[in-house]
Amino acid sequence: MSGALSGIRILEVAEHAFVPTSAAILSDWGADVIKVEHAERGDAMRGLGSTGVISLGGGVHVLNEHANRGKRSIGIDLTKPAGRAVLYKLAVTADVFLTNKLPGVLKKLEIDVQHIRAHNPKIIYARGTAFGPAGPDKERGGYDQTAFWCRAGAAASATPPGLPFVVPQPGPAFGDSLSGMTLAGGISAALLKRERSGEPSVIDVSLLGTGTWAMGATIALGLQSGKAWSPPAKSKGGGPGNPLTGLYKTSDGRFISVVMLQAFKYWADFCEHIGKAELATDPRFDSHKKLAKNASVAREIIGEVIETASLTEWTQRFATLKGQWAPVQNSLEVAADAQVRANSYIAQTTTSDGTDFELAASPVQFDETAMATARAPEFNEHGDELLQSLGLTESDVLELKVAGAVT
Repeated sequence: MSGALSGIRILEVAEHAFVPTSAAILSDWGADVIKVEHAERGDAMRGLGSTGVISLGGGVHVLNEHANRGKRSIGIDLTKPAGRAVLYKLAVTADVFLTNKLPGVLKKLEIDVQHIRAHNPKIIYARGTAFGPAGPDKERGGYDQTAFWCRAGAAASATPPGLPFVVPQPGPAFGDSLSGMTLAGGISAALLKRERSGEPSVIDVSLLGTGTWAMGATIALGLQSGKAWSPPAKSKGGGPGNPLTGLYKTSDGRFISVVMLQAFKYWADFCEHIGKAELATDPRFDSHKKLAKNASVAREIIGEVIETASLTEWTQRFATLKGQWAPVQNSLEVAADAQVRANSYIAQTTTSDGTDFELAASPVQFDETAMATARAPEFNEHGDELLQSLGLTESDVLELKVAGAVT
């Protein structure tokens, strides 16, 4: 079955996770993604496991697979004119040029908008950066931990008062993956615009910008109130005026999240599910106003009850609960979640040497069909075939390799 972007070619000159993740999503959607890598070492992401920056096990570099699934790889030395000439030939065949290089580097390598469009005036030019295309930090690099999580306000807003450290990102490439999805959406919109108007766009998405958008409602509240957002101090759970919003601790030290914004609507059913049906008719809680007025009392009662059973037990009991709730799960539990599996949110694929492994699938599904994914390429796996597709002879290719222009 053809993907939504079948027939679209993306030329990627990018490393690490943010921008490559964007191209990985486009690949999942059917685009042909050509990944241009450093001619000697490849994408810097490939070296993270061997350098010990991130511990990887199982023989599969899953972080590289997450960000580079489904692509074709070629090694090109863009510091050499002959290498750039190859890139320009590839650009002629592409619909989108995608990069995370900083403005000064793009200009130095002669792969900025002006130079790329000199060879393909209709190409869409997409840039992903840490801090955006303007301002004093436009030439500054960054990662999602710095630009997305910390500078955009998520870290401070997620850290409870008095905690002796700042809450870090939930895991590797968290902000990168969200920002990559945003960039993929922008590219898709630009493709539609070009189809309708004939005009190619220049697209900019930054980690800081995506982080600011993700924090948008929180920032708006802060601007309105004049106070920075702060999470609630340690408590039994529940929010002011509503005991059915918040986190409740179980007997095994786990947590259940309850978010029933229409508390009284679900109150009787909730009381029945926690084995306290009599609370529904308790005169302290038998109306919306009374439940809100006595929320702190109800919250204490609920907290004591929830602490009498384990997370597994409550998950089983709450299976028929009408209101909104969720177990607080770790990453392995997410991967094993029956609902996640039923919707094929985890995809299976195989490395070039036949090793099976699993990845989170990109979340958009077309035509009620699970999103399939392919493995990431080996470094320069498709170099020769791509060079041949440009009409280069064996002699031409050999000359380029001897000169170090291509891998």
